[in-house]
Amino acid sequence: YPEVDKVAKLIPWNVKIKEALEQIPELKDYYQKSERGKSLIDTAKSIEGLIRHASTHAAGIVISKEPLTNHTPLHSLGENEVTTQYAMESIEKIGLLKMDILGLRTLTVIDEALSLIKERQGIELLEEETPSDDSKTYTLLSRGETSGVFQLESSGMRGLLRELKPKAFEDVIALLALYRPGPLKSGMVEDFIKRKKGLTPPTFPHPQLEPILKDTYGVILYQEQVMQIANCLAGFTLSQADELRKSMSKKIPEEMKRLEKTFKEGASKLKIKANVAREVFNLMAHFAGYGFNKSHSAAYALIAYQTAYLKANYPLEFMSALLNSVSDKLEEVAKYVQECERMKIKVLPPDINESLINFTVDKEAIRFGLSAIKNVGKAAKSIISSRRGEGKFSSLLNFCERVDSRLVNKKVIESLIKSGACDSLGEKRASLLKSLDQTLEGAAGRQKDRQTGQTSLFPALKEEKNSKERKEEKEFSQGRLLAMEKEMLGLYISSHPLKRWQEKLKKEVTTTLLNLSQLKDGEEVTIAGMVSSSRQITDRNGKPMLFLSLEDLSGRVEVIIFSRVYEEFAQFLHKDALIKVTGKVNRKERTGGREGEEEVKVLASKITSLGKVSDEEEETPEIKGKAHIRIDSEGRDLNKLKELLSAYPGESQVILHLVSGPKPTKVALNDNLRIRIEPGLLKSIQELVGEKDVWIEEEIIEL
Repeated sequence: YPEVDKVAKLIPWNVKIKEALEQIPELKDYYQKSERGKSLIDTAKSIEGLIRHASTHAAGIVISKEPLTNHTPLHSLGENEVTTQYAMESIEKIGLLKMDILGLRTLTVIDEALSLIKERQGIELLEEETPSDDSKTYTLLSRGETSGVFQLESSGMRGLLRELKPKAFEDVIALLALYRPGPLKSGMVEDFIKRKKGLTPPTFPHPQLEPILKDTYGVILYQEQVMQIANCLAGFTLSQADELRKSMSKKIPEEMKRLEKTFKEGASKLKIKANVAREVFNLMAHFAGYGFNKSHSAAYALIAYQTAYLKANYPLEFMSALLNSVSDKLEEVAKYVQECERMKIKVLPPDINESLINFTVDKEAIRFGLSAIKNVGKAAKSIISSRRGEGKFSSLLNFCERVDSRLVNKKVIESLIKSGACDSLGEKRASLLKSLDQTLEGAAGRQKDRQTGQTSLFPALKEEKNSKERKEEKEFSQGRLLAMEKEMLGLYISSHPLKRWQEKLKKEVTTTLLNLSQLKDGEEVTIAGMVSSSRQITDRNGKPMLFLSLEDLSGRVEVIIFSRVYEEFAQFLHKDALIKVTGKVNRKERTGGREGEEEVKVLASKITSLGKVSDEEEETPEIKGKAHIRIDSEGRDLNKLKELLSAYPGESQVILHLVSGPKPTKVALNDNLRIRIEPGLLKSIQELVGEKDVWIEEEIIEL
């Protein structure tokens, strides 16, 4: 294998073996000087260009009025799956109808969002009645805020939206037709945008073409326009026009030459000057190579617009439905939870007393479903059924006693506690986990008592007594709690390990990871974040290199670290390390993505350690007492202060002294903003409001 692999890598991509032998001396030497090499390359040449495997079009359906076996050989791919042995071009040539029938996840998202809107707001929206002139929708599109919007999610598409700034449905149709490799590489997109913005006036090769090309500012963008032009200027029938469209899009020279002659003859009969006919035909031939089917683009644009409309006008319902559609893909869930945060939609953690199976809208927030918790699965139904039948759970013992222990076993309950789903029971996670075995024994005993008729007259008092008798455990560190959340949910919900570092990170970087998508290929950047995972491989020279996943509070990016850089900075590149990366933006078409879809990575040239996000760093000294902060009541610093406080959850109360007149107003913050007072937090608050405007009223412990 190593020898064959080495030879294969000598042959450049998309270069024939014969050409490679002429161009690459090392390959030529191997062929001429080695009998084994000659045999290998001759064998490869003999099968080059042959179909190497059978594949199917994901949505392609072949339709015939007679049994397909009368027209084409068939091939069995497995149980209940049959494919034609002829390729799609041959299928069309023998007269069979091939249709693409797409099953889209997005249609389910739209349907669920509409159901939620009706249920919560009493508004019955119909897909076909979506207003096409909604200003909120076009504002969202123009800002490129299209995470979760059908076909418009990629970074390149968002950039194009910000440039194009669509104001009508026709613009959305055009956008989908433009965002493909051909138009993007040919300069056609830039030309279209300049014409749309009025920077370049639209031009029409002939006055009769203005009605056909007016909506696209004189640019031949759609294949249907080619057909209309041929019909208008040369008198082509629709059948002839379709033939012209096919030959132009597939660039078949013989057909093009024949149809050019027919076009010029037809134009002459309609009194169109020869030079104009020649110019128009050449123009069509040029653009037809990039032209897109407008009906296809319009169908996709309609779904894109509908999802954008729902996101802009009914964000809670739309994002809840969207999260449910990807609930089995943790990376996607994490991405859309981040989008909720950007949209100021709070995503609440799972809760045994509030959550349903899936994501749900909970007042003005979205609540995690129980089925999203690792190891819970089908047990979620049992928990919800018990809660609906007998009311909310009052304690862990009450929970264990009521649920079906065959489904909700110890492993499930541990997962619920670790994820934070049992926090509403009022006990610390450390205490709940420590007492779980004892609680399960107690629950089993009480279930046995009930079965034998030995029920307690005062079960609530007994439960309270048992709870008080349990030793209160010291709660896990914030880092440990977050690590357990990540383990069970695939992402951080209550906070994020990086929140306490965010002020430091801002000073170190030139861009957030979210904004990388707006930068050009090759642009120099400095980014920073936490190492969430990495994958080491060996390069062509046998040296190690690394693909590293880096995340900050705005998103995630893959960083490619080649062998030289890896060797120099390997000591920093471990899980949870906080690092700063200097490098270049790398934009490439996404493998396996839709046509023209790009992915953005960073090629690292220098890496600096900024510390480690770990449990040890969480165990900094805690100062007991009340935190007093003097701050302007009308300044923007209040929001920044709230962000800082929420990054240090704990037991200490915060008292604000709001300055709005001659005498400050004293306000005690709610319990959900109690904090853990640490030197790092105090320093960040002092930098925000001033050193003298923060003080601690320390606890006096009576002996």
